[in-house]
Amino acid sequence: MAGQDRGGNGAGIGAVTFVDHMRPDGMVVRWESRHHRKHQGALAGGSTWWAPRARGWWIGVLFAVGSVLFALGALPGYVNAVGTTWDSVTFFIGSLFFTSAAFLTYREAVDAAPEAQNPRHRRFFVYQPRRIDWWACGIQLIGTLYFNVSTGVAMGTNLTAATANRHVWRPDAVGSICFLVASLLAWFEVSHAWASWRPRLWSWWITLLNLLGSIAFGVSAVAGYISPVTGELRNAERANLGTFVGAVCFLVGALLLLPERTETASGQVLAPAEPVH
Repeated sequence: MAGQDRGGNGAGIGAVTFVDHMRPDGMVVRWESRHHRKHQGALAGGSTWWAPRARGWWIGVLFAVGSVLFALGALPGYVNAVGTTWDSVTFFIGSLFFTSAAFLTYREAVDAAPEAQNPRHRRFFVYQPRRIDWWACGIQLIGTLYFNVSTGVAMGTNLTAATANRHVWRPDAVGSICFLVASLLAWFEVSHAWASWRPRLWSWWITLLNLLGSIAFGVSAVAGYISPVTGELRNAERANLGTFVGAVCFLVGALLLLPERTETASGQVLAPAEPVH
């Protein structure tokens, strides 16, 4: 298509979140990063609530199931009913659902690259530092792997205080940091700024909920600090509350991924009136 393109990020952080394109008729339209990634060809088709052949549908469903399991595991009544071992198993299984969804999200970002950078979508390991979605999805995937380690080790019995601190709390803290960074980048990708008001967009609500959920997970990690001497948690009640609130935010955000996937918007919006260089 004839025309001129200009990429931008809204606040100079170095990663492109949109491209302004001047069409042959002189109108400037904006192609946004997230919309392009979430609506790649046939991946955007199918029913909103049932589309097992669509990757975007699986991302929403897997994140939702993982969120339900994390919320369930954080309920005091649940652990009292099933015991600490099965509670730990619940968290571990939930973390696997998170990792599966995060892997598909990362693949989604990789496949959204220009054809020249990823011919026929055959590459998995790519380096695209100018793409904010590549950073966000990659960091999120790393965070889920840390949660796998944390929840996996937590299933063990008779853990020493030092082992619990090193292999349960630390991976959990790192995973929470990764989730927070990834959520901030995803928020910026949609907002093109650190603060915005775009309530008519599914993506705005999704990234806002994920950001709030990541903050809640961070609070949980701080409250769940395990003393390497005594093995005691700093504040078990606050840790469980943070996990529950975060999981609920992630659950709602995951469910909203389904209508976002099938929204009818073309992805082109009028760009702000400014010269294209």
